[in-house]
Amino acid sequence: MNFEDIEQVAVLGAGNMGHGIAEVAALAGYDVTMRDIKEEFVEDGYENIEWSLGKLAENGQISEEEADEVLHRIEPLVDFEAAVAEADVVIEAVPERMDVKKDVYAELEEYAPDEAIVATNTSSLSITELSEVTERPEQFCGMHFFNPPVRMALVEVIRGEHTSDETLDAVEELAEAFDKSPVRVRKDSPGFIVNRVLVPQMNEACWLVHDDVATVAEVDSTTKFDMGLPMGAFELGDQVGHDVTLHVLEYLHEVLGDAYEPCPLLEETVESEKLGKKTGEGFYDYENGGVDIPADAGRDDVEARLLAVMANEVGKLVQDDVAPVGDIDEAMMLGAGYPEGPGKRADAYGLDDLIETLESAREETGAARYEVSDGLRNAAEEGGFYGGAEEGETVSFEQIEVEVDGAVGHITLDRPARMNTITVQMIDEIDAALDQFDADDDVRAVILEGGGDRAFSAGFDAASAAPGSGLEASEMSRKGQQVFGRLEEVGMPVVAAVDGYCLGGGMELATAADMRIASEGAQFGQPEHNLGLLPGWGGTQRLKHVVGEGRAKEIIFTARNDYDPETMADYGFVNEVLGPDEFDDRKWELARDLAAGPPIAQKLTKRAMLAGRDDTDAGLEYEASAFGHLFTTDDVWEGLAAFQQDREPEFEGK
Repeated sequence: MNFEDIEQVAVLGAGNMGHGIAEVAALAGYDVTMRDIKEEFVEDGYENIEWSLGKLAENGQISEEEADEVLHRIEPLVDFEAAVAEADVVIEAVPERMDVKKDVYAELEEYAPDEAIVATNTSSLSITELSEVTERPEQFCGMHFFNPPVRMALVEVIRGEHTSDETLDAVEELAEAFDKSPVRVRKDSPGFIVNRVLVPQMNEACWLVHDDVATVAEVDSTTKFDMGLPMGAFELGDQVGHDVTLHVLEYLHEVLGDAYEPCPLLEETVESEKLGKKTGEGFYDYENGGVDIPADAGRDDVEARLLAVMANEVGKLVQDDVAPVGDIDEAMMLGAGYPEGPGKRADAYGLDDLIETLESAREETGAARYEVSDGLRNAAEEGGFYGGAEEGETVSFEQIEVEVDGAVGHITLDRPARMNTITVQMIDEIDAALDQFDADDDVRAVILEGGGDRAFSAGFDAASAAPGSGLEASEMSRKGQQVFGRLEEVGMPVVAAVDGYCLGGGMELATAADMRIASEGAQFGQPEHNLGLLPGWGGTQRLKHVVGEGRAKEIIFTARNDYDPETMADYGFVNEVLGPDEFDDRKWELARDLAAGPPIAQKLTKRAMLAGRDDTDAGLEYEASAFGHLFTTDDVWEGLAAFQQDREPEFEGK
């Protein structure tokens, strides 16, 4: 089955995941059958889809007419044969039990077309074992969506031992057609990527409390405020459901051994039916106050322990060729909301220090979960998961220039003869430059500009790396999306100083900055539609948040390359338009003003805005938590003192 041949999708299961997947498939234009074992289950799922589509229409994401069309593409069924008889792809989303799933596949083989692909939405069970129940193991793979499927971007596409490359390619393209970001899991390994990293970390949080090393409040304050994760570890466990976490952990323990032994505290919590939000109580009581995490109770030793456990799992995944570190980081950012990938976070902390943390814990407790993996040791010997310079050695840049001037990091795209067109190598170098700035506490703002006097960047240099296949093009798109996205995520303001052409991928790069200033001679545009393409480095998503969806569609659909800076200022894209005599001075003045601001508040403000981009409630919750945290910092008292004394504040980021 090739992707081009897929027209009808069958979803088995109408629960939270099943009806969400059915909605995603129908939104993408596919005809969908959604089947469950009882009429009431199917009706509940269908009503949930109807409600969700109504919310999308209410929020202006689709029209009411589109909502009706999507709903009519979904056929709710109880009859198994009717659900799968004409399916090109069957996505199974029944309860996470091996015996239940195997029973479903036995029945599926009676009715599904021979050429149909079968994908399981399992979050941790063996793809290989499940595939061997069927008569089509080469047409079987994992397609793990995240909850809720309509909102979460990640889909883990998992290879079983028998899965063919053609099946994986088709399912990855299907995930992209669903407007999702697939990450390929190269080997069938328990927990795949996200659960393999996240669940042991949640288990370790429980062990820290069980062993009286830390309190729930200290662990959650550390994870939420010091590590910058979307939720505290126990808050997340309450949200997911501790029975779900324990179930995954028990499977990891059974297959992988004692390093994944569930903490007794987690087992006791499940036995007492304190499963989290869904039962009204977990580690927090949702009927009497809910979550209350102190912003100032974090501890360095707790952060070190949790980071070390996380890095150890990354090492195992890389060593076992389950996925490369870049894919692991992408999956954790998309699927778990990490502000940066665990590989990059571990590198920034220092792998040698994390190994020492694990060895000390192993010596103190004798616990198998602290045994340092070969993958982590190898990464440390190589200078990090992403490699690294030897002590005293600086990173070499060929297509950009990087310098630090006081508190301002300065990146210059350095291909003026090619109008600073962007290559894959340049993207990697920008990524490395951001690593360098991230590791330098003195850098508090960034200027991004183009070398020479003709262009900020005239777009992608197609001649440098024309992709040989659709899959290669998708990977190149993801690389640019991830690195450009770091400009939004890095904890300091980023200013794009635009002089000359700012087109295509160059405009996408500028869009990812926090602010944009332009010279009077600047020229903007997204001309990809003239080539039969679309902006592939985040332009279809980020631009609409800057100028509004209507203006973004105008800029992309018209494919003009001659928008002047005054028009782009009217659209809200450019913050300032400057004459040639003032442009250079102003970019530095602005960057230095931003660098003098309160670094902790700036970082948390960027994170709050990102958290609320697609979910205002999530953004408001992060804002409130961050506001409380800031009142515990020295910077606030410095700001208040400076105001009272009528002087400029001197923020230190403490």
